[in-house]
Amino acid sequence: MVMEDPEAPHHMLLIRNFMSQGLVHNQPLLYASPAKDPRGFLGTLPSPVFSKDEKSRDRDAEQEKGLRIAWQYKKYFDEQNSEFQRDEKSEYCNDFDLRKPLERHFYSGQQIDCIRLEDSADLTTFHDRCSSFLSQTPRNDRNITCPGRIAIQSLGAPQCDFSDKECNMLSFVRSLKNTIRSSNAVAVITFPPSLFSPSFSKRLQHLADTLVSVKAIPDEDKELAKLLTGYQDMVGLLSVHKVARINTQVPTILEATTFSMKLQKRRSLILECLNQAPIDGSSGISYASSGSCTGSSKTGALDF
Repeated sequence: MVMEDPEAPHHMLLIRNFMSQGLVHNQPLLYASPAKDPRGFLGTLPSPVFSKDEKSRDRDAEQEKGLRIAWQYKKYFDEQNSEFQRDEKSEYCNDFDLRKPLERHFYSGQQIDCIRLEDSADLTTFHDRCSSFLSQTPRNDRNITCPGRIAIQSLGAPQCDFSDKECNMLSFVRSLKNTIRSSNAVAVITFPPSLFSPSFSKRLQHLADTLVSVKAIPDEDKELAKLLTGYQDMVGLLSVHKVARINTQVPTILEATTFSMKLQKRRSLILECLNQAPIDGSSGISYASSGSCTGSSKTGALDF
């Protein structure tokens, strides 16, 4: 689940990448939206960046110090596993160019179902469509590499007739979750928590296997610009509130829970851990705000 930001449609960046990745891999797709023309949304999906376009970008990436080690590891593993990848033509995960629409051949002949949420007054019709879609992707070893994808945009938006029927929405999400567990599929649902009561929003969040939220950042915030590197390229923040724990009781400990959403060269969405300047424990002042290369002039109890 993705909690939307009422100030900016950053959740649409995640949905577009999610849908495009599935279509590039020839995976079945179901898309539901409160918009009047959900199928027209397919024309706004980004196009993948293939190796020809990646060469020029890799030249710039190699200049960045932080990516040199990762690039060397990738080069090493590519050499070691070349015999397994000779016949592999598609990447498991692609970068997408938001400025170029997805070519029509990616979705013209595929199994794609587009649904208007307005047409389902009590979610019964929508639930039946989802169940029919999931019945075509049973869980077995043969189709493990071709899972179905469900993308539901703005569940409970004011355009939906069921926006005031909280019990129906909870029952739908709970039933969809159980059906997905027994099929070879994955779903992404975005919802506007600012339009719901706090108690209902919390209940929806508890139903999610993985829960994230997106938030816009001010265009010109001098304080944040001092604290965060690459602030000029950021369009928002993504926070991870919960990670799926299936068939395990061991909690997942993340190295970071907040990521910056950036548009690399204004075309590709990337997520990066926040690179924050160190903070002086005694004063709470960031070294980056002192204006000196030597850091804070105040001496803390743990300084040496």
